[in-house]
Amino acid sequence: MNIETHKTDILILGSGGAGLFAALHAKQANPNLDITIAVKGLLGKSGCTRMVQGGYNVALNPGDSVERHFMDTIVGGKWLPRQDLAWKLCETAIERIYELENELGCFFDRNPDGTLHQKAFAGQSFDRTAHKADLTGIEIINRLMEKVWSLQVNKLEEHRAIELIPATDGSGISGVLLIDIRSGAYRFVQAKTVLLGTGAGPTMYKYHTPSGDKTCDGLAMALRYGLPLRDMEMVQFHPTGILAGNSTRMTGTILEEGLRGAGGYLLNGDGERFMSNYHEAAERATRDIVSRSMYNEIREGRGTPQGGLYIEMAHLGPDEVRKKFPGMVKRCEDCGFDLAGGRVEVVPTAHYMMGGIEMDIDCSTSSPGLYVAGEDAGGVHGANRLGGNGVANSTVYGGIAGEEMAKAIAAGAEHRDPDKSVIDAGISRTEYPFNQSPGDIMGLREGLWNDMWDCVGIVRDANNIKSGQQKIGQHRDSLMSLGLVDDDREFNLTWHDWINMDNLLSISDVIAAASLAREDSRGAHFREDFAETGDLNKSTYTQIRLDGDNLEQRMVSVDFSIVQPGESLIDDEAGAPTTTV
Repeated sequence: MNIETHKTDILILGSGGAGLFAALHAKQANPNLDITIAVKGLLGKSGCTRMVQGGYNVALNPGDSVERHFMDTIVGGKWLPRQDLAWKLCETAIERIYELENELGCFFDRNPDGTLHQKAFAGQSFDRTAHKADLTGIEIINRLMEKVWSLQVNKLEEHRAIELIPATDGSGISGVLLIDIRSGAYRFVQAKTVLLGTGAGPTMYKYHTPSGDKTCDGLAMALRYGLPLRDMEMVQFHPTGILAGNSTRMTGTILEEGLRGAGGYLLNGDGERFMSNYHEAAERATRDIVSRSMYNEIREGRGTPQGGLYIEMAHLGPDEVRKKFPGMVKRCEDCGFDLAGGRVEVVPTAHYMMGGIEMDIDCSTSSPGLYVAGEDAGGVHGANRLGGNGVANSTVYGGIAGEEMAKAIAAGAEHRDPDKSVIDAGISRTEYPFNQSPGDIMGLREGLWNDMWDCVGIVRDANNIKSGQQKIGQHRDSLMSLGLVDDDREFNLTWHDWINMDNLLSISDVIAAASLAREDSRGAHFREDFAETGDLNKSTYTQIRLDGDNLEQRMVSVDFSIVQPGESLIDDEAGAPTTTV
């Protein structure tokens, strides 16, 4: 089979905040670098950063501090974050927000005195979330995209990465094998350095916020490549996904946290406000607590006829709600709901994966030449991501990755010869469905949605997780007997659905294994059979890698490099809201 080949200095997979900032900072470090961005969709039009509604956490107010932001992040993450990564996030976010405003031209909302307006988000002891109404991600990506387009980078749009290719001598990464979705051709891009910035997207769950093309491709490739993944049981469920019915993809898309931060109420099916029964911070508790509380209300029969709950904003004044949250008001109108003056049905929805590839503070991985940033990377958020820390994470570490890749090339990084046997294996894996009888891939994916939701979802126990593992194995067997209707390669979306399912099954298996291994409850991971957190000073994180065909799992001690449990860098309580609700 003919394979088109290309050479570049830096190959960036993904065009969200991490990928675009990496390209920008690498070009700033050395304008002569040859940089290629490969993206599954269209440059600047795909990825999750563009979908961000809420905002960007940054300690700018004189009453706030990096130390306070850091402590909120550590306490919110239940003492599992890698602390040097969390500190770097909080410290560098200040530099990055000024860069976004002053160099890229982002317009964020301001107070009457000209300072940035920062709103309240859950789990934070200070209102620090900068934003552009409720359309922050679009503002950031549009300005980033315009800047990167002006830098003469190579664009491989509608190209999906299918395999990370090591060097034949084992010295590091050689490049990446991709499929041109438009033609169906295979392309190998050889690069001196590679960035994984594909995002993750827990779309293996019944209710999920990311678009359906976000199928954990980067994590699945990293797993096959042999990289260790950490914290993979920590799947974040956002409390308020729209529940618009089973026949629309609008179900699961989020209504951002600023609604609850502004004073929105969550109501059960009887119209009763219930969150104060579960936590003193009520609707301002962290996402894991609110999602679990909502799940319990539904499970105990206090949900809506559709099986959800309600969010209500009318008591804040309909005109004020329309002014502050225009994007969400319009989104709800499209689904037949009146966010400003009525109630909207919502349900917890799989939103973000705190776990990911283990990285160092310079975004490097255990494979020389391979870097990671954004949602593909693990360690920054621990057991729970604070709303507003996600886009900060992508832009902070994307910029760092770009700088570090440029440094590596300046220090003499060269192209490595590819291991052709891995290229052949990657092609063989993706060609497999062309040799099977046609079947119902969508039905298989819906089965996975339901099984992951029921067995490895918001509330877990050993029996359900083991049942989930068995069902994942059955889905794998079904996939391997399922093929395609025709052998056309051009825009064969059923082919890509098959590859998507392959990746989702791999990462679902990892999530289940990590969930079974963690016999305690903290953050996004709640085990009814191990409901206690235990001694925080003995905290460990899950680490999983692929050894042959088997998942190898171990528990690794958390390094409290900056602050120990029971200690704090601030005088008052981290994570406690500054206002009551």
